[in-house]
Amino acid sequence: MKLGTPLSPAAVKVMLLGSGELGKEVIIELQRLGVETIAVDRYANAPAHQVAHRSHVVDMTDAKALRAVVELERPHFLVPEIEALATDELVRIEADGLCTVIPTARAAHITMNRERIRVLAAEELKLPTSPYAFASSLEELQAACARIGFPCFVKPVMSSSGKGQSRLKSAGDVAPAWEKALSAGRVREARVIVEGEIQFDFEITQLTVRAADGTHFCEPIGHVQKDGDYVESWQPQPMREAARQKARDMAAKVTGALGGLGIFGVELFVRGDEVWFSEVSPRPHDTGLVTLVSQQLSEFALHARAILGLPVSTDMVSPGASAVIYGGVEAGALTFEGVDEALKIPGSELRLFGKPESFVKRRMGVALARGTNTDEARTNAKRAAGSVTPRPA
Repeated sequence: MKLGTPLSPAAVKVMLLGSGELGKEVIIELQRLGVETIAVDRYANAPAHQVAHRSHVVDMTDAKALRAVVELERPHFLVPEIEALATDELVRIEADGLCTVIPTARAAHITMNRERIRVLAAEELKLPTSPYAFASSLEELQAACARIGFPCFVKPVMSSSGKGQSRLKSAGDVAPAWEKALSAGRVREARVIVEGEIQFDFEITQLTVRAADGTHFCEPIGHVQKDGDYVESWQPQPMREAARQKARDMAAKVTGALGGLGIFGVELFVRGDEVWFSEVSPRPHDTGLVTLVSQQLSEFALHARAILGLPVSTDMVSPGASAVIYGGVEAGALTFEGVDEALKIPGSELRLFGKPESFVKRRMGVALARGTNTDEARTNAKRAAGSVTPRPA
């Protein structure tokens, strides 16, 4: 791979579709390698906008608008960072030879939709999953829930980070879950997935890197979710060797079927030696923020290197943990008190994302910590996060 000089005719150009905190870290890693970067998002001054060479505000679910910005910038690589995209247009962009979509346009198209990825994993690849069914009306959902049984989960087929998700305990929960799914999906599509509840010991994210020299695996990341959104993660997650190997085998199968280069976040449920596939994201994963302190190369550096066809290393340097800092208020710009106290905690670091608007449950930053073991790292990360108090500016 030959790299050039940004803002010159020799530049290698990468465009990110979605410019949140994960994209910001990818942009930083690309710029360290002399790549020219363009950040696109639906709102101005998104985190990656603040560090990219250029930025655009575009409705990325609008196929014409998406193609227009690609034709304007002519990037070599187009890197989705979110699900809310006109993925059919990504397929056309790739087919027309405008640029290389990471990992592939097909991968983005499949993984944006829970129905497509579940059919690929469970029916084509024969990976073990929770029981599931799909529904396009309240009546179909009622029948599906009765068939799957309670408790169960209902999710829009097109959403992320727990948006529109409900845990149903009885038939009385079905109608409210249907309305919630419709109102909170990425697009207002009357289509949901019902998933049976699995009794598992823990969940992991198996970060999997498809690079020029093959497939590589990071140590498993454990995490805690509330309402479908991650609040804490740590690496490594202890697990039995048989389960560890099954997790890697499943991750290799699903990422191999999707193809292309880059990092994938494969979510799995684990109980003893048993492993079930849950979901996969063809991009850096929010739980993987822990790798900023735990690995030699973070998931963002791995993504940047893999995209460019460069060598990668998934070696760990220390047990680590992350803990989310929520906005806590509905406000515009914030100030953050207690940063000095947070950084007094041994092995701690902070990432404040710079989002221009706060919501009560919007992720505005993350505390990170190293430790001699994951318990120590988790304790310090949570202490650091708890030391930071967001206030309306």
